[in-house]
Amino acid sequence: MNRFISKCPVCDSDMVVTHLHCPQCDTTIEGSFYPPTNPLSQLTPEQVQYLLAFVRCEGRFTRLEEELKLSYPTLRNRLNDIIRALGFEPGKEEPRQPGPLLTSAAASWKNLDRARSLLKKRSAACRAAPRRSRKPGSKAGRKEIILWQQVKNASRS
Repeated sequence: MNRFISKCPVCDSDMVVTHLHCPQCDTTIEGSFYPPTNPLSQLTPEQVQYLLAFVRCEGRFTRLEEELKLSYPTLRNRLNDIIRALGFEPGKEEPRQPGPLLTSAAASWKNLDRARSLLKKRSAACRAAPRRSRKPGSKAGRKEIILWQQVKNASRS
């Protein structure tokens, strides 16, 4: 089967499919059918094969070098050609948002500061409260000790 031609070889206009046929049941449909837009359809068969190898190697150029027996600069140039064929500019980075790791780390520091301030308030309240309100084996007492140990350990690191 031939590859679909999306551009007219004479005038470079978009091609339209006017005839569809099923070889299994011999059904034929005629009309104007516009093919779905697929950015990968702009790639040559060699570029598609390279892209499949790139994905199979999980984007690791060292594995790709072994599989395709090509040097890193050649592999990098082929990838840049594919990036350009898809309408992007290689090497141009998109503005980045902080990743989930940095976001969670920032949230952890905020939580740590919040925990420290809560512990200070609780400690002050416990010192001011009568002795009988703090039972050594109570759930609240154990939680406070665990929180205090976590804050101490976090401030050491």
